[in-house]
Amino acid sequence: MPKTSMAPAHFRTLGDHTWQDRAACRSTEHHHVDPDLFFPEPDELDQIATAKALCAQCPVRRTCLDAALENRDRNGIRGGLTEEEREPLHKKLPRRLDYARVNAVLAGRDIHLTVREREAAALAAYRRGISASRLAWLLKITEEHADKLYRRTHRRLRNRDIATAKPKKRGRPKKKTTVSRDDLRAAA
Repeated sequence: MPKTSMAPAHFRTLGDHTWQDRAACRSTEHHHVDPDLFFPEPDELDQIATAKALCAQCPVRRTCLDAALENRDRNGIRGGLTEEEREPLHKKLPRRLDYARVNAVLAGRDIHLTVREREAAALAAYRRGISASRLAWLLKITEEHADKLYRRTHRRLRNRDIATAKPKKRGRPKKKTTVSRDDLRAAA
């Protein structure tokens, strides 16, 4: 049985635009790409299909899409999606939770995280015993803010444990009654 594996995700770091050098849409001396191809009118279906076909073979398509979403770029085709196709993603971006991005940050990568991803990073760091100063460095925040995230995480975990704990029954405890063999009557 052949083994299949996915290439590891390569997220861009803050302020990093070097990923654009590997983009399939980048014009070179031997491969000219018209930038207007990626800004079609909604009824130019052939142009949209051509641009999407080029995006489909791009090694940095996901990075391009992330950059478009994070920069609120709503124009043109980005990451293989049209403006209309990206619109729901723009709306959902604040609630995005991508654990691969969280793990990349905990490994020391400089990636812009959403609020939910930051909370997940704080939870994972708390569980791993990472110091607040290290969390501050990873998330590019102050140590005071990291301490606050840890306190909030601790409270959430405590409250979750309290909510899931079995509630105690109130009132008098019932007497335990035991059944012996003599209590069972056999039919004759």
